[in-house]
Amino acid sequence: MATSAWSSHISSLSLVVVLLLWPSSFPTVAARVDEDICAVPLVKRENRKTIASSDYGTISAVDVDDRYGGSYHLQFFTLEPQSLLIPLHLHVDMVFYVHSGRGTVSWVSDGETIDLEVKRGDIYRIGSGSVFYVRSHPDPLRQKLRIHAIFTTSTSEASPEALVGAYSNLADLVRGFDEGVLRMGFRVSEEVISGLKSAERPLSIVPFTAGNETDGAGWKEGIFEALMGVGRPLGSDNGKKKKEKTKGKAFNILDVEPDVQNCNGQSIAVTDKEFHALKGSDVGVFMVNLTKGSMMGPHWNPRATEIAIVTHGEGMVQVVLPRVASSGERTRECLSWRFRVREGDVFLVSRYHAMAQMSFNNGSLSFVGFSTKVRKNRPQFLAGKRSVLQTLDRDILALSLGVSNTTVDKLLAPQGEAIMLDCTSCAEQEWERMAEDIEKQRRREEEEARRKEEEEARRREEEEAEVRKREEEEEERRREEEEEEEAEARKREEEEEARRREEEEEAEARKREEEEEAETRKREEQESRRREEEEEGPRREEEQMEEEPRRKREEEETERWEEEQRRRQQEEDGETFALRKVA
Repeated sequence: MATSAWSSHISSLSLVVVLLLWPSSFPTVAARVDEDICAVPLVKRENRKTIASSDYGTISAVDVDDRYGGSYHLQFFTLEPQSLLIPLHLHVDMVFYVHSGRGTVSWVSDGETIDLEVKRGDIYRIGSGSVFYVRSHPDPLRQKLRIHAIFTTSTSEASPEALVGAYSNLADLVRGFDEGVLRMGFRVSEEVISGLKSAERPLSIVPFTAGNETDGAGWKEGIFEALMGVGRPLGSDNGKKKKEKTKGKAFNILDVEPDVQNCNGQSIAVTDKEFHALKGSDVGVFMVNLTKGSMMGPHWNPRATEIAIVTHGEGMVQVVLPRVASSGERTRECLSWRFRVREGDVFLVSRYHAMAQMSFNNGSLSFVGFSTKVRKNRPQFLAGKRSVLQTLDRDILALSLGVSNTTVDKLLAPQGEAIMLDCTSCAEQEWERMAEDIEKQRRREEEEARRKEEEEARRREEEEAEVRKREEEEEERRREEEEEEEAEARKREEEEEARRREEEEEAEARKREEEEEAETRKREEQESRRREEEEEGPRREEEQMEEEPRRKREEEETERWEEEQRRRQQEEDGETFALRKVA
């Protein structure tokens, strides 16, 4: 027993060490079958997006998705004492809750200026189309004015997707016009408009000292100076009487009796039934405070989605998701969420999702938030006098739960309210389970990574084997082709050699034939010449016998011709001599 207890203690200690070492940015556990569905709708405080920041305050924002097509935009305004959030033009409704500090929220609607003095716990709704601004009051303890706001459309307006942002800067709207338009519209000099256009764009939150608070015109002129970044307000009142401002009244959620309260905590919900300013909006406000080691019992909202902001302490939240059958009767394996929340975190629980919130033994947990579709929403609890199980037939319930009627009787035995429950160490146990789930998830991820690595290695081996096989086949095919080419080359060489030998033999044969033919022709020619010579001898002798008389006659004729020529020459010479002598 001692060994078992010691082992259990070591196991618990190991889980705590794992949780302490585990990054705070990953405090959630859910089966990751579908990342879009199973990802927990939780935004840590450090993950808020900063919209504006100065020495006098900050504006940060959160967009949280319910994973079913709905998205909600929240902003967190923090003003140092004696600071001003310059006028903004609302595009949608703004429902806000004052978390700390004191100040004045003013807005202009239908030509009427409304001033609302606010303090911690106040809630209010400002309609779309209004121009609003916020002043923080001086505070001896330097307590900041913190306002949490959700921006939504009213029930009769278009969806937020059709709009451009939650609001726009009024100074940007004024400065966006041309100088001529501004000069004619405000009926002021060109110098005033030039100063307005050339002034440096002011910060979203600036220092502001109202001076005499009873002088409405004085501090409003100061707001205009801060808004436009100029030394004086644009234009003047021209002697006209200022329109009286209206004092609004907020609803303070801390000043009303809780809907549920006991030693384990309290819960308050505010709808348009309790506060008329929420009329025309589907948004309500709720607040839950859990004492140490307590739990808000398992329940769900049939119509409302809750967007909660942790305002104090830390705790655990468990959400059970509806089992949704998909094609092939397969159910989504992401069945529940379990996550830790700390001050400043934002988490969302959609309608039909059963939830339970728990505080740790060493501290309380408080969260405030906004809920949708609140007018017809009635939270359904699983335990207590108002449990939905009380309305079901016992036999049917036993069959549904898969237990005996005796077990059902024990479950439904008379009991007190089961909304705020004592739940000592429940949060710690959930934390340990979360650590176990984280460890299991880590092991699953490691196993999945190892399996993927093995599959990748196997795939690479198969690919390498396939590559080697293709290379071997290619090499074999290349060798075969080379052998075929070599064989073909040898065949061509042999054929060429054979053809060459045939040609040489043919040439040799032709040469022998030609030589034989030449020899034959030579013999024939010699024989022909011999025969001709044999035939030519008698013929020449006969010709010579016939030629001799002819030759002699020719010689005689030649001699006679020559003699005749000499005679004629002599006669010519004699005549010439006689002529010369006579002369």
